[in-house]
This record gives sequence, structure tokens and C-alpha cells, in this order.
Amino acid sequence: MKKLLAVLAAATAISGTAHADGIKEFNLGILGGENAQDRMNSNECYRAKLEEALGVPVKVFTPADYDGVIQGLLGGTLDMAWLGASGFAKIYLTDPKAVDLALTKQNADGSTGYYSFGFARKDSGITKIEDAKGKVFAFAEPNSTSGYLVPAAELTEAYGDLKSYFGEVKFSGGHEQTIVGVANGDFAAGVSWADGLGNWEDGYNSGAFRKAADAGLVDMNDLVQIWKSKEIPEGPMVVRSALPQDVKDKVTAITADLWETDKDCAYGVAAGEAKDFIPVTLDAYQGVIAARKLQEAQQ
Repeated sequence: MKKLLAVLAAATAISGTAHADGIKEFNLGILGGENAQDRMNSNECYRAKLEEALGVPVKVFTPADYDGVIQGLLGGTLDMAWLGASGFAKIYLTDPKAVDLALTKQNADGSTGYYSFGFARKDSGITKIEDAKGKVFAFAEPNSTSGYLVPAAELTEAYGDLKSYFGEVKFSGGHEQTIVGVANGDFAAGVSWADGLGNWEDGYNSGAFRKAADAGLVDMNDLVQIWKSKEIPEGPMVVRSALPQDVKDKVTAITADLWETDKDCAYGVAAGEAKDFIPVTLDAYQGVIAARKLQEAQQ
């Protein structure tokens, strides 16, 4: 992303100030999916880079659920976040002018999508989704794209009402909680996300499985994949629309170039191996926006 960095640097160099104009602090929201301390640790290097570039204190906020980040962006208490596609769709449907789309993650193979995977313990005897019929099944939380919106829609289309198909449907509270819960036998099966590249035994290249495996929370050899969704568009990095343009440009440029300037830091932000962070437009999320709108209309 060197070209993008150069263009944005030129656009913001005119002010010549040592700090971002018009702000006194900058607040970064990190979605749930793993415990708060791990989220803070994974993004500390990123926070420090943003603080150095902006010249104002940068604080990281780790709400307990996705809606904490969503409402923070809508209410103006958060300035930037990486969202899932469904979370962005909720913001867009509530206030289409609240945030600006900036970047999305590009996978090692150049793709910009990922998948929801159904999984169970290897010793459970569950090898396909049908084997989980009548058993306890876990989704992450209502605002998760891969942890609820997409898998619930696809599984409902295939098997009908999920509360009737499974013995019990639960929300675990996040991807990490689902993975650990299945591994511990709290749920018979559940869904979580990955890019689908690399090896299952590693948790694939990036995603919630990779984060859990890297953290030593699970041994992927103890789990088995039982289902895979259609491709889901990678979620976007968004910035609050009301921010000064030089602020938006600086944080976008830093992020766009992160894989080239600090691969270890980028690994934490991307939840594993990836290729780059690249520009994204509204077109990438029209399908998810439509699905979210339909889901909300049915509630």
C-alpha cells in the first residue's frame, strides 16, 4: 500500500502540525471475540503507532459485546474500529452517514472473503451438521456476521427452524467463547470464523480459530470441521465520518501500510496471517446489508 500511503501523506502534509488538527484524543474500538486483555495486547502496537502519528492520546476500548462498538461509533464516543460486515450493516441501516469505509483485509491468496465453519469435538462422534441435530448448538452473538447472521440464515434455509432442529440454541457471547465452549464440552457444536486458507490443524491462516490456537486455548487436533458457509465479505475498518479529514487520512495510511512496516503488529490486527489491508467500498457489503435488513424486519 505504498502508493496509498504516499498520496495520503501528501494530502495531510500541508498543515505541518505535530498533532492532528481538531481532536484532543482518539478512541479505537475493538470488537469482542476474545477476552479484553488479549484484545488490548494484540492491538497495543497499533495503538502506539496511531498515537505517534496523531500526536494525541489514543485509547483502546474493548466492550463486552459487538453492540458496544457499534453504539460507540453511532454515538461518537469511538472514532475507529474494525467491524464485521453485519456490524457495519447495522450502522449503515441506522445512520448511513455515521462512518466512512476505509479498508478491508486481503488474504494471502489475494481474496477478501472468509467463512463461517461449523465444528465439534473430534471425539463427539459429530462429523457433519446433521449429527448435531437435537444437540446444543452455539452461535457467537447476534451482531456477528460469521458467528450468527450468515450461518443462521444458511442453516435455517437447509434445516428449517433451528430451535426445533437443534436441541438447544445458545449465544456463547463471542467467537472465543464458542471455540472454548465446544472444546470443553459445554456445547455439542458451534460456528466460528477463519479465512479457510492453510491447515485446519493450525486454525487456518487467520481468524478466530487461529487466535485461539495461538493463545494455547485449544488444540485444533481435538476439533473437527463439520460445515462451511458460502464466502462472506471481510469486514471493514471504518472511521467516524465527522472526524477531520487529516485524521482519517493518517489512520488509514498507517493501517494500509502496516504489513510492510510491521508484520508482527499487522498479524495481531488481522488475527493471523494475511497479505495486506486494501481499500473497500459500499458495493462489497450490499448483500449483507440486505440480509441484515431482512433479519431486522422479521424480529
